[in-house]
Amino acid sequence: MSEVHHINCGTLVVPGYPTAVCHCLLLEDDCGLALIDTGIGLLDVRDPVDRLGQELIDLGGFQFNESDTAIRQIENLGLQPDQLRHIVLTHCDPDHTGGLADFPNAQVHVGKEELSHVQSGHWRYVAKQFEHSPKWMPHEASNQNWYGLEARTVQTGFSSEILLIPLFGHTLGHCGVAIQQGDRWLLHVGDAYYLRVELTEDDHPVSDLAAQRADNDHWRRESLSQLRRLFRDHSDEIEMIGYHDVTEFSKGFGLQLGSSKPRN
Repeated sequence: MSEVHHINCGTLVVPGYPTAVCHCLLLEDDCGLALIDTGIGLLDVRDPVDRLGQELIDLGGFQFNESDTAIRQIENLGLQPDQLRHIVLTHCDPDHTGGLADFPNAQVHVGKEELSHVQSGHWRYVAKQFEHSPKWMPHEASNQNWYGLEARTVQTGFSSEILLIPLFGHTLGHCGVAIQQGDRWLLHVGDAYYLRVELTEDDHPVSDLAAQRADNDHWRRESLSQLRRLFRDHSDEIEMIGYHDVTEFSKGFGLQLGSSKPRN
């Protein structure tokens, strides 16, 4: 099966909220490398105001460190960035897509609905992050079922099966990414929850932030309900991680699935 490296590709600091990481996954396989979300990229670091705008930087609490970028972390693992064949996006918010331009030859897998909203000029996306013309591979709805949820197969040729799992709400095309690890699964839920505590608590203060930043909060809450069901009924088969919870990253969730030690 593909080896999974947990890498933090950015830090967000918003006063009044816990420090957030950009918890990406790097898959290492005989066929090459694949990245789940891309974090803050080199161009973001080198010219942040022109790239993102000061208002977005302040709102998101973006911190800019070149050593955090996915391309530098791949190099630090002793791997070759030009071996990155695939990028799988949970969605296209700017803290998830900054590194796309660092891998211009990679196939970029995304839900069809998400790509449609990017290409429509939706306000929440940053057009400069897509000026290099990514090699988009949109994935349409399917009849495939994964633990009661729709699944869309991501064709990579890797030894681990990879699925896009629609978890709409945070954005209108937001998906999780499920990666098979032996007889178990690692599910990266993206921003379907901000903090793991949302799997068990209804009234945590972060829920208000999640509601504010959702394109459709009703869908977001439905997706969270599905994740709670998986957490309740299938924790022996599925390990979930989110994109922003620093405690998940520091504790190394997914290690029991055969993945590597998290790296900062």
